[in-house]
Amino acid sequence: MDLTYFRTFREVSRRKSFTRAGEELGYAQSSVTMQIQKLEREYGVPLFERYGRQLKLTPPGESLLKLVNQMLELYDQSKEIVANQVSGTLTIGTIDSLAAYYLPPYLHKLRQLFPGLNIQLLPDNESSLLTKVKEGSYDIGLLLDRYPADSQLHCIQVREEPLVLVAPINHPLVRTELIQLIDLQHADIIVTEESCIYRGMFEKLLKDHAIPYRIGFELGNLETIKHCVMTGLGIALLPRIAVQTELELGKLAVLPFKHPDLRFDLQLLLHPKKWMSHSLHAFIDMLVT
Repeated sequence: MDLTYFRTFREVSRRKSFTRAGEELGYAQSSVTMQIQKLEREYGVPLFERYGRQLKLTPPGESLLKLVNQMLELYDQSKEIVANQVSGTLTIGTIDSLAAYYLPPYLHKLRQLFPGLNIQLLPDNESSLLTKVKEGSYDIGLLLDRYPADSQLHCIQVREEPLVLVAPINHPLVRTELIQLIDLQHADIIVTEESCIYRGMFEKLLKDHAIPYRIGFELGNLETIKHCVMTGLGIALLPRIAVQTELELGKLAVLPFKHPDLRFDLQLLLHPKKWMSHSLHAFIDMLVT
C-alpha cells in the first residue's frame, strides 16, 4: 500500500478536516477523500466519524494511527540510515506562546541546516500535547510547566521561564514598591483559556489565600490579551517572552509582584523509545545549548 495514503490519513487525523489536510499536503479535497476511502475499503472499517463539522477518529482509526506513526517513522529512519537522506517530517507540538515568541528563530536555523526537511509546528493544549507525544503523533513536545511535566516521558529541562504580572502603564499598582497578594483583591484579571497551566497556578494561589478577584475577560489569544491590558481592561499573568517587546517599547508595565508558587520551566518532551533522527538531534541541541 502506498505510504502516501498513510501520510494523508495521519494529516487528516491531526487537522480533523479533509480540507485542511489537503491544504497542508497540497492535494484537492477530492483526492484526500479518495485516499481515505481506499484505506477504509482496504481495512473494511470506517476510520473517521463526524461530530457536527469536525472529524473524529473511530476506535479502529485510533488503532491504525498508532501503527501508522510507527511505520512512517521507520520509513524515515530507513532513508537516513541506508541512503543518508535527511528528509521526512519533523512534527513539533507546542503551546501558543512558545510557537509565537520562542521557536521561530530555531525553526529558521533548522530549515537552513536541513532544507529537505518538512517541519510541522502544531500549537496545542497541554493535555493533548502530552497524549500525542506518548502516542507518537508528535516527534517532540515543548511546553511550560513544573518540571517534570510527565513522569512517563523523557523531559529535558531547558530553563526556568519567568511569569510576570502585566498592567497598563498608568495602573495604580505600578507605583507600589512591592505588591502583596492582598493588593490584588477585587482586581480585574484577564485570563487565557481554562486549560492554560499558568492560569491554573494563578487562580489556585488566589483561592488558597482567600483573595477575591474578578475575571474580566477569558481570551484564547495572547495578542488580544495584551491589547486588552494596554487599553486598561485589567491585568494579566503571562510568560515574559510573550510580553518582552511591549515592555521594551513601554506599552505595558510589569507589576512588582513575585511568588514562589508562580514558576515553571521550559521543557522538551520525548517518548522514551523515540528514534532520534539527525534533524531531531540538531533541534534539541539548539534548544538546550
